[in-house]
Amino acid sequence: MSDRVQGPWLTIIGIGDNGLESLTPEAQAVVWQAETLVIGERLDAVIDGSNLPDLKRILTWGAGFRETLTEILKLRGTPVTILATGDPMHFGIGATLRRYVAADEMFVLPSPSAFSLAAARLGWPLQSVTQISLHGRPLAFLNRHVMPRARILALTSDASTVQAAAVLLSERGFGASVLQVLEHMGGTQERILRMTALEMAETCPVISDFNTLAIDCAWDGPLLAPVPGLPDDAFRHDGQLTKREIRAATLAQLAPFPNARLWDVGAGCGSIAIEWMRSGMGTRAIAIEAKPERLAMIRENAQVLGVPDLDVVEGEAPAVLAGLKTPDVIFIGGGVSGEGLFEACWAALAPGGRLVANAVTIEGEARLVDLRSRHGGDLSRIQVARAAPVGRYCGWKSLMPVTMWTVVKGEGA
Repeated sequence: MSDRVQGPWLTIIGIGDNGLESLTPEAQAVVWQAETLVIGERLDAVIDGSNLPDLKRILTWGAGFRETLTEILKLRGTPVTILATGDPMHFGIGATLRRYVAADEMFVLPSPSAFSLAAARLGWPLQSVTQISLHGRPLAFLNRHVMPRARILALTSDASTVQAAAVLLSERGFGASVLQVLEHMGGTQERILRMTALEMAETCPVISDFNTLAIDCAWDGPLLAPVPGLPDDAFRHDGQLTKREIRAATLAQLAPFPNARLWDVGAGCGSIAIEWMRSGMGTRAIAIEAKPERLAMIRENAQVLGVPDLDVVEGEAPAVLAGLKTPDVIFIGGGVSGEGLFEACWAALAPGGRLVANAVTIEGEARLVDLRSRHGGDLSRIQVARAAPVGRYCGWKSLMPVTMWTVVKGEGA
């Protein structure tokens, strides 16, 4: 039986397309000392013929992530080395394994990431480029970042990801965007293929599965900005929609911050939760809605607007709230006067958490006034008027006024 190691037992090494030759002497020494070596399917060919010791145990992720993870965790305390591509902590296996393994159990030796290599090849300042992963993830994540003049670097699953991205861009009106497919960066088969999205979609060129996709978005596509206040027609809805101007003001009061989780209670078409997540910074949201037809709209809007990871929960609040992940911020868009709804939300919110509630009815407004008298916070009333045709002329058409209550738990009177 092997002696258990002191300190980090799990080592994760980033490796380039030229295999073990890309590793420093320090990293190579770790590979030789490992009792178990774990490699990804893409690296099978990279390490082929590298004369690894015959007695070394080799696992691959081919059996499935959960199964291989279980095997790795069984070996806790013995030397295990994982070979990964590029920087394991940048959309890599290292970042994933941190959910299961403490930081002091891991030792990470990164290589240049695909993002760094691509930026170097293209001459793109990396700090000005959006970096995303489409490897094993829905293509819909791309939608959130497609904007005029945006530059995007995307990790891919294989050649089909590039083709699907080209079709998506063309359908979104960004067919003139320039795509550059960087294959086998750092290896003997390195190549850069350059085409417009429309050309790529129409010609379906042969592309290596081991690639990184660079997108230089055209100027002529529609703008769906990441700041709150998307056009109302950006959402599929049945009229149950927080209108654009009110939505922007509501998101300002909700005040998204890094990694914060929002409960959108009575989500309607999901506009608040979706814009919360589009603000970036790792924000998360749970959209809670009881009506099946609206649930379908929420899911569709989340896909189209680039947040397919929005958590959608079916059910009637407050009953369905029990057991949900603890929120940092809560939005109640309707039904605040419903029995027990505010109380359940308030109980779920940790001290320092923020709650925003909107009301359009007199009864709802009265409820907000009463809640403010007991919990403090700020009340505001917002009236929006939009220009609309009046015969041959134009006049102002007023929308229903909205009363908005914002309160931070623990700061009440």
